[in-house]
Amino acid sequence: MILSTTPTIEGRAICRYLGVVSGDIVLGANVIRDLAAVFTDFFGGRSNSYEKVFADGREIALAELQKQAELLGANAVVGIDFDYEVLGAKGSMMLISATGTAVVVE
Repeated sequence: MILSTTPTIEGRAICRYLGVVSGDIVLGANVIRDLAAVFTDFFGGRSNSYEKVFADGREIALAELQKQAELLGANAVVGIDFDYEVLGAKGSMMLISATGTAVVVE
């Protein structure tokens, strides 16, 4: 399956549009990860623990999106967009959402 953030796939014509598909994942915060982030925030630098969570979350969201597209009979998803939201009373949950259009390409 071809997954693309662009609205078209170079060299391939879209034959049918099958609808919008999405993959959503909600991740809970982790005390150890939060503690490491506090130190990173204080001393500066990148938070590798959170970066890994986001990278893994994007992959899971894309896998869910792909499953939905396959159920519709698609062989590609175009126009994929990622959204990130903080959820929960204390902002302790993160939502990663991947949305795109399931299509059949030649």
